[in-house]
Amino acid sequence: MTQTSISQASQAQARFAVPAKHPMVTVLGSGDRLLRVIEEAFPATDIHVRGNEISATGDEAEVALVQRLFDEMMLVLRTGQPMTEDAVERSIAMLREERDGALSETPAQVLTQNILSNRGRTIRPKTLNQKRYVDAIDQHTVVFGIGPAGTGKTYLAMAKAVQALQSKQVNRIILTRPAVEAGERLGFLPGTLYEKIDPYLRPLYDALHDMLDPDSIPRLMAAGTIEVAPLAYMRGRTLNDAFIILDEAQNTNPEQMKMFLTRLGFDSKVVITGDVTQVDLPGGTKSGLRQVREILQGVDDVHFAELTSTDVVRHKLVGRIVDAYERYDVRNNGGGPAGGGAR
Repeated sequence: MTQTSISQASQAQARFAVPAKHPMVTVLGSGDRLLRVIEEAFPATDIHVRGNEISATGDEAEVALVQRLFDEMMLVLRTGQPMTEDAVERSIAMLREERDGALSETPAQVLTQNILSNRGRTIRPKTLNQKRYVDAIDQHTVVFGIGPAGTGKTYLAMAKAVQALQSKQVNRIILTRPAVEAGERLGFLPGTLYEKIDPYLRPLYDALHDMLDPDSIPRLMAAGTIEVAPLAYMRGRTLNDAFIILDEAQNTNPEQMKMFLTRLGFDSKVVITGDVTQVDLPGGTKSGLRQVREILQGVDDVHFAELTSTDVVRHKLVGRIVDAYERYDVRNNGGGPAGGGAR
């Protein structure tokens, strides 16, 4: 598919012949949107398209990256998965990391790893750190997914839980989170207990509806196959043969974190997710998620997966907002978090 020739000391030219079975629109994007993303990422490289052939001329190292990019894009397209502008941008970032020796997986390996398919939609990791997080869930009994809002911590953990249930690796899914925002006001809210706590568990229900037939969820919950409950309901239990997710773990205190971790039973898997920069606990209360790394770092079969602003899969602006807050924290708080708030 590719051919490279050196025109002078630091200049090179590469040509890519796209197989006839792949329409050029799948490679270049509708209205050449994907091509424009590539051209913006390699401004000093001349990229031209003629028929089914693409050529790139410029700095040798950059041309080599363009060559790798098109090779990786073709590997993804051969799986039947379309390329998007976001996927191209992330592939370029991964290839630059690979050139700097910081990457062990290729973009195609990251972008084609299917976790779960439902109603024509497939859930996959979109970044290298997300793939490593998903792989860690397969390889360890207890995994902490720590990172800012929008990095897929909870969503990917939920997808792995549903996958484990469907493949009969576990018999039930247990989803929990602290209802810390309600505090002692819970008793004054109208309705039954479940109506009171529903707003704090709603994000977990929303993710479930993306991954399962909505009509099956009430049946699965009535049978106890899926349980969604506040963290306080975990006390005194031993959870066997289950996939257990603790969400918003930064809002646990150290005693709650210890209580939760010691619920682990036989043939179970635990994923704890949270953002240590978004703690909503009352002033002076230490976050169990911040403390637990000091306690469990290095313990066998426990893994800490780090996600960063580069793993944000919401609007691009979210990643820039996260970075701006981190810079503010460094300037004004000596690196400590600015405080709680948005998810």
